Amino acid sequence: MDDSIVNRGKIVTAAGTGINLALGVLYTWSIFKGAIRQSIETGGAGAFTWNMEALNDPYAVCCLVFAFMMIVAGRCQDTVGPRLTATIGGVLVGAGFIWISQTTSYLAWVLGFGVLVGTGIAFGYSSATPPALKWFPPSQTGRIAGIVVAGFGLASVYIAPLAKYLLDVWGLEGAMLFFGIAFLVIVSLLALLLRNPPAGFVPQSFEERRGQSEACRKARTTFEDLDLSPQEVLRTPTFWLLWLLYFIGAGAGLMVIGSVAGIAKKSLGSSAFVAVALLAVGNAGGRVAAGLLSDRIGRAKTLAGMFLFQALLMFAAVPIVGSNTTGPLLLVTLATLIGFNYGSNLALFPSFAKDMWGIRNFGVNYGILFTAWGVGGFVMSRASQWLSASTGSFSNSFLTAGALLLAGACLTLLIKDHKATLRRRIARQLAAQTP
Repeated sequence: MDDSIVNRGKIVTAAGTGINLALGVLYTWSIFKGAIRQSIETGGAGAFTWNMEALNDPYAVCCLVFAFMMIVAGRCQDTVGPRLTATIGGVLVGAGFIWISQTTSYLAWVLGFGVLVGTGIAFGYSSATPPALKWFPPSQTGRIAGIVVAGFGLASVYIAPLAKYLLDVWGLEGAMLFFGIAFLVIVSLLALLLRNPPAGFVPQSFEERRGQSEACRKARTTFEDLDLSPQEVLRTPTFWLLWLLYFIGAGAGLMVIGSVAGIAKKSLGSSAFVAVALLAVGNAGGRVAAGLLSDRIGRAKTLAGMFLFQALLMFAAVPIVGSNTTGPLLLVTLATLIGFNYGSNLALFPSFAKDMWGIRNFGVNYGILFTAWGVGGFVMSRASQWLSASTGSFSNSFLTAGALLLAGACLTLLIKDHKATLRRRIARQLAAQTP
């Protein structure tokens, strides 16, 4: 592969990762929620006056809007390109944070954080992965997808302590204003580095670098048949199976992420943000690890293993979270591992989409599949907040999530791993066409 092509691909991948590093502020919601809760409990002039059961609403709405706007944003990315799409995302996220920095109104926060920020994240996120994938061959799909989306998961590593510092120094309003201006500028600048390959560009595979380019070009016709339109995708049973699995995997993880600071507070006190940051490390690591592993053993096997591991963690969380004597090390380890397994979903499902339905309509096709992430996050985070508010415990939430994950692990047996099938078919074609 030409060095200039490799370098361009690396630049686009780095820019997409950087954009996600900014937009991953979503995963720091539990820090903001804690500040709102404290304001409600303290009271006084200018304090928040929300109902406690509604604390997760802006986050839940943001997840839902993010997911469904991925369809619109994905179509925008497919038609006008990643630069403009990402720039729109940066402007919307910045505007949303600047708005909520000026108010304590429940409705304003639902609209500002939930709708504006959610829409902006969708436009930025949808433009980060597709251009990066287009610069690399199919054999590296999992690795590249994992690296780019790892930025989103890793964001809390710096945003959580930064948010804690800003909240202590400037208060919630000042912190939101800072993030609004910073994200607007950073995302808009990084968007300038995003670029799709030129028309007719075909990334070279390992076999081509060994001198088998003609055979590989012919064999690649196998993949061209996979460029399905959104209408064709919706008619495939595999889409609905993947949608259900994404709902389960994402919902279980987002349930914990949205409340991790509150869960960790009794063990870590004012240092609860450490659990958020370490969960982010696991979140990012899971994306890269799952992407690499799925390139080797297949997406379905990797997903099944991650679901089983996550289910065990959910069941283990019941006595750990419910105990008053749980040490901070054990709690942080649990949060990190849950983040690791949740993160794997964000690398595996875009890889499934590219493998099965092609790259031409990847933005909108993955956007449709991504609605499962939003519905899962909305349903599970709302259910978790309701259960914790009514029972004072997260036990029932963890048990429900664990049962769903076990069912999901069984359902992965129904997935036909198109990636492995296509690789075998191409290998046979290469063997037949190579002297």
